[in-house]
Amino acid sequence: MTIKNAHQVDHVRSINQANILEHHVNLHAIAENNPAFKSFIDVAPDSDFPIQNLPFCVFKTGEIMGGHIGSRIGQWILDLTRLEQEGYFQDTRVSGKNIFQHATLNPFMAEGKEACREVRARLSQLLRDENPQLRDHASLRKRVLIPVEQVHPVLPVDIGGFTDFYSSKEHATNLGRMFRGKDQPLMPNWLHLPVAYDGRSSSIVVSGNDVRRPMGQTKPDAEKPPVYGACKKLDFEIELGCFIGASSAQGEQIPVGAAPDHVFGMVLFNDWSARDIQSWEYQPLGPFLGKNFCSSISPWVVTLDALEPFRVAGPAQEPQPLPYLQHERLWNYDINLFVELQSGAMHQAQVISALNFKAMYWDFCQQLAHHTINGCKMRPGDLFASGTVSGKTRGECGSMIELSWGGAEPLRLSSGEERAFLEDGDRVTMKAYCQGDGYRIGFGEVTGTVIPALNAGQPASV
Repeated sequence: MTIKNAHQVDHVRSINQANILEHHVNLHAIAENNPAFKSFIDVAPDSDFPIQNLPFCVFKTGEIMGGHIGSRIGQWILDLTRLEQEGYFQDTRVSGKNIFQHATLNPFMAEGKEACREVRARLSQLLRDENPQLRDHASLRKRVLIPVEQVHPVLPVDIGGFTDFYSSKEHATNLGRMFRGKDQPLMPNWLHLPVAYDGRSSSIVVSGNDVRRPMGQTKPDAEKPPVYGACKKLDFEIELGCFIGASSAQGEQIPVGAAPDHVFGMVLFNDWSARDIQSWEYQPLGPFLGKNFCSSISPWVVTLDALEPFRVAGPAQEPQPLPYLQHERLWNYDINLFVELQSGAMHQAQVISALNFKAMYWDFCQQLAHHTINGCKMRPGDLFASGTVSGKTRGECGSMIELSWGGAEPLRLSSGEERAFLEDGDRVTMKAYCQGDGYRIGFGEVTGTVIPALNAGQPASV
């Protein structure tokens, strides 16, 4: 079996000899990841959506108001709802189930990994340059291929539970140094388990939605009572989120090695944060209003199969975690992440952070194993996020609170403006992709523009 590029050579060398054969098989078993495959649809080399990706989405158009399920390739959306109506999934596990006649991905996700794998394989076959089935069928192409500029992506999943983890050692260390000092930046439990909190799924929106500055209680002066007003320390957090596909029963534990079978795919995630509200309210129970006002996700759900060639070893864990969190498989990902900021005075966005996901201390297998160790039930459409991703340098920080070091060292923008935290009119854009051999597997982008608080005065009394 041949290693096809230098990245994969380094990938394989990073694991011990006992695991090389297993990883080789996993890496090359998914035929649809072949970098030699080309589509009859022109796709730019730097596109996030080559034939090797084929993420899933839900969209509307001027004609499609109820929502159709789709997949993206290059600058086109492939309409799976209409493909199913045309009978193109008869040879897959979803045949006869009208899986794509729904306005969310949840029923499809519930079918499990093998069903998703078969559908992705079918789409890859239909889109390849040597296959005339769709390529030479002009009327079918007109019905099922839609230019992306004519599409309005909507929230792809009816999200049930939402859990946000805190799994970057660099991020946790940075915040610990700010709030507790340099002597003990990490809490005693942090190196032993993936810390998390349960959030509010109803406040999750798809990319492109504005983000209203939240109102709440803050305590700007330690010697005075708290005050009510608009958040003054609005922040972003760049993360990746995992959607649950296959469910688990109440009381059931998902073993760390089985976790990938329960994950449908991943999205780019911005967990907007009101730092001044959060700092006043979070003791003793944790984040609440400082977090649950809005989170944004990218509309394209990228499958784990598409990300398979980019799996890498995570950092060494010391002390060794408890047995239920131990595993030898490689479940970190080499994903390049970027945060751009554009103020109302700027003509173009400025990259303010560039980092990589592969340094995350706790991987999603460990997160899911820990999440269910107490028997917590997982359902199709549940979402859990990685927590803020950060690197070792200031330019690799995944939040404004780190980039400006709590506001003490404001970030200077190309316009000459300074930012300690986000101002009204600021637009935040996050991007993410894996760089392959002549192609990329990307997540598109997740964007949001900050708009003024709805009510700057006191809320009406009852």
